Amino acid sequence: MTEQEKSPNEILKLSLDQVFILLEQQDYDQLQLLFSQAHPGQLADILEAMPPKERKQIWDLIPELQEAETLTLLNDEVRNSLIVKMPTEELVAAVEQMDTNDLADMIEELPEHVRQSIEENLSDEIREHLETNLSFEEGTAGRLMSQDVITVRNDVTLEAVLRYLQLHEDLPEYTEGLMVIDRGGFYQGKLLLNKVLTHDEDTLVKDVMNIQHEPILATTSEHEIAHFFEQYHFVSAPVVDENNRLLGRITMDDVIFILRAESDRALMSRDGLDEEVDLFAPVVSSTKRRTVWLAINLATAFLAAWVIGIYADTLDKIVALAVLMPVVASMGGIAGSQTLTLTIRGLALDQITTGNSVWLVRKEILIGIINGLLWALVVAFIAWLWFQDPGISLVIAAAIFINLIAAAASGVVIPLILQRLNIDPALSGAVVLTTVTDVIGFMSFLGLATYFLI
Repeated sequence: MTEQEKSPNEILKLSLDQVFILLEQQDYDQLQLLFSQAHPGQLADILEAMPPKERKQIWDLIPELQEAETLTLLNDEVRNSLIVKMPTEELVAAVEQMDTNDLADMIEELPEHVRQSIEENLSDEIREHLETNLSFEEGTAGRLMSQDVITVRNDVTLEAVLRYLQLHEDLPEYTEGLMVIDRGGFYQGKLLLNKVLTHDEDTLVKDVMNIQHEPILATTSEHEIAHFFEQYHFVSAPVVDENNRLLGRITMDDVIFILRAESDRALMSRDGLDEEVDLFAPVVSSTKRRTVWLAINLATAFLAAWVIGIYADTLDKIVALAVLMPVVASMGGIAGSQTLTLTIRGLALDQITTGNSVWLVRKEILIGIINGLLWALVVAFIAWLWFQDPGISLVIAAAIFINLIAAAASGVVIPLILQRLNIDPALSGAVVLTTVTDVIGFMSFLGLATYFLI
């Protein structure tokens, strides 16, 4: 396979291998040359894949011109591990090259003395832009927006717009259109660049601008922003205050960042981890982070064990029940997790509301009944072949039926309740669901066995 035919993941893996080899050979000149030709995104990936000692070595070899963008692309924990070791002068030089929205995202994580040093050394214009971003809550459009926006008035001609654009050495990234404002700075619409190039130069902006290009309110959440871009396929969108005054814009690269963060959050939170966790963090900090989640799981495990302990006498008399218990719990857990995953996805996409949640619960219960009947028969048949005991076969069939219905209902109801309580369903839903299916599974199986077989 040629270099051109390799997938991006294979190229990244090759780059990491090359970096480790050059580090081992202490060929720092070659590393500097390699990093000078790399994109900041590649450098960020390489830094996140390095143990702490090697990470510091790599960072010292990255060209100063690439430090700012590389920092913005690192996850919080890795970035902070580098920042605390950077001289203040170097850090100030790096942040001066950042967009204010990137700086706003980072600066509150810094030690107070470092933050003060940075703010004291910023120009008045950058400081003012930074204060604007920081005036909005984290996770909103106002915090995320860039104020690097080209605006035009609605009462000028396209010829004037074209002359105005020619005064710029370069346009901001992802500029497919210009924001149209009136003399008071209030948003009017968007003038796409193709209109400037294809219409008569005497045409007024207001006659060709897109007035249906809705702005985003500065207090809009990141999740709503991503949904907005997904619906309308925008490259960039204006951000306004409550009075419709233009404040800045959000671009598609910001939305890609939001989507990746949401994806990481959903993946990591299922096991109680932060999406910003550093894979190569020190042992002590990593251990502390995971211990909390292990403690929660231990508590739920003891709850299930306590339920089993209630029926210890039954298990002593019928050993076959102990053999079959994991089947009941496992079937319930799998069925519940399928429903839970679909429900959490529906909540994330805003597809579930009070108007359709009852219908969804009914649907999942019906699915649980059908699956319960089907797999109860299958498991009962296997149990009969195994133990030649009709009583055990009927008991496990009934327990499977009950647990699959409970699992299906719980998979919908649990995330809905957690969301109502402002608890992230992706973070705690799986633990609650596992506890419910284990407890109901064991109680139904062992309870029925105690009643009918003892």
